Amino acid sequence: MPEGDTLVRTADGLRPYLVGRTVTAASARTPGPQAGRLVGATVTGVEAQGKNLLIRFDNGLEVRTHLRMHGSWHRYRPGERWRRPPARARLVIEVPGSVVVCFDAPTVELFEQRVEAIHPALSRLGPDLLKEPLDVDEALRRLRDPSRALVPVAVALLDQRALAGIGNEVKNEVLWQARRSPFTPVRDLDDDALRELIELGRVLLRRGAATGDRPRHVYRRSGRPCPRCGAIIRVAHQGADLPRLTFWCARCQPAPA
Repeated sequence: MPEGDTLVRTADGLRPYLVGRTVTAASARTPGPQAGRLVGATVTGVEAQGKNLLIRFDNGLEVRTHLRMHGSWHRYRPGERWRRPPARARLVIEVPGSVVVCFDAPTVELFEQRVEAIHPALSRLGPDLLKEPLDVDEALRRLRDPSRALVPVAVALLDQRALAGIGNEVKNEVLWQARRSPFTPVRDLDDDALRELIELGRVLLRRGAATGDRPRHVYRRSGRPCPRCGAIIRVAHQGADLPRLTFWCARCQPAPA
């Protein structure tokens, strides 16, 4: 699943080709949004919000996509051959000079911008680590919600309702850098520890947004030596609703007592 920085780079890449241009054609795979409603509208904005990509139009409509594990946005010149089969296209938007295609995304929806504040996914997002200014106190408050007290910190960091933007790769690297066990319940970490994790996540995401690169010390390195202490990096599934792989060094990140 793309991290928030990947969505920022995607939005930055599409914005110059879409904003200020009028949609000449649009189509979506069935079942899907009524893309024809976009024809004749002018694109007014393209932005990332957490792990969502939002495209807004001057007729009051808005497109939201969530890419999950396999989705992606491509931009082509008119007539250029697509790098993926047309059958995998979920949404196609054509403007003068460009064709933008969303492939394989499980979530593609069209709605009125005025309902964004009550949208079931967008309205519940926690503070976005890539937005300025970041409300660290609000992110901390959400992590401290009683419902997360017994939740392992690795699972809590992925909860977009607490703070938006962190994905599995950044989660693993943040905990390794902070020398925190991924299995520590949130309630066992003091405020300074949680603030450190928030800030480390912000630093990694900002680096990724700026350069497209993030350091990998433990992520997908199970069975290899920890670059800090030499112990073998381990891997396990974590999370009940959507189990994700957690990579950690048992020596650098000792389990809670």
